Amino acid sequence: MDAPTDKPPYAIAEPVAPFVRRVLCLNPSAFTYTGTQSYLVGSERELAVIDPGPDDADHIAALVAGIGDAKVVAICCTHTHQDHSPAAAALAAITGAPIQGCSPFNIFDDGPRSDASFDPSYQPEGVMGDGDSVGGDGWTLEAVHTPGHTSNHLCYALNGSQALFTGDHVMGWSTTVVSPPDGDMTAYMESLAKLYEREDAVYFPAHGPQVDKTRQFIRGMIGHRRQRENQIVKHMQNGISRIPDMVPLMYKGVDQRLWPAAERSVLAHLIDLERKGKAARSGDEWATA
Repeated sequence: MDAPTDKPPYAIAEPVAPFVRRVLCLNPSAFTYTGTQSYLVGSERELAVIDPGPDDADHIAALVAGIGDAKVVAICCTHTHQDHSPAAAALAAITGAPIQGCSPFNIFDDGPRSDASFDPSYQPEGVMGDGDSVGGDGWTLEAVHTPGHTSNHLCYALNGSQALFTGDHVMGWSTTVVSPPDGDMTAYMESLAKLYEREDAVYFPAHGPQVDKTRQFIRGMIGHRRQRENQIVKHMQNGISRIPDMVPLMYKGVDQRLWPAAERSVLAHLIDLERKGKAARSGDEWATA
């Protein structure tokens, strides 16, 4: 997707829905679009922070200004990539709020990630599972386990509003990277199907604009992934066996800076096909089974 033409509203607690304000971090990139969007969810008296973002002093200061005199009930992370969770520790020290939400996780991977790496500093006081909730004055956030982009990924539903905070599982500007070994295409597709069965009316992602036609959007994402799978199978049938040879054919119109990350998603698709008995590998070469 092309870069936005309007200057995004950085470092401002921008109201986007009842009980919801968005604060955009100035960390734009080919992988983060305009930057990481943190959310202040709750009332003037009590609120939660979703995805506090990278350990960036200006962004943390913007969050603190947006919080004002409210009590921070919880700091909730959707997952532990470097552009989502590192600010949690600093914000907890300032506000006294507990860090809770996704489980801690750290993995070293030889492939490029959507935001470089996992956050080894993340230490939650409480881990939330599917259906667990936190709440405050007139609001409740419920965790929805959505593994795939990462194994520890959570979305958060704002009960009573039909709003879902989707982290990197569903982004408003691009498809997410699924990078093995922790990223798992089988789990990712199952998580998309899980969201499709829900009745959320709006998605607030960590990157890109909000999504209003949620089920239509999810159908499109599932269809896109199936199209990629079909492309991979056809390439193997045509004797193209290596991922670096597939990606330039599959991602012709995509920024070449993203091709290494695209290779990770192609690998994730191939592993999924291997599980289904539709692909087999020998070293770095793949063929239909």
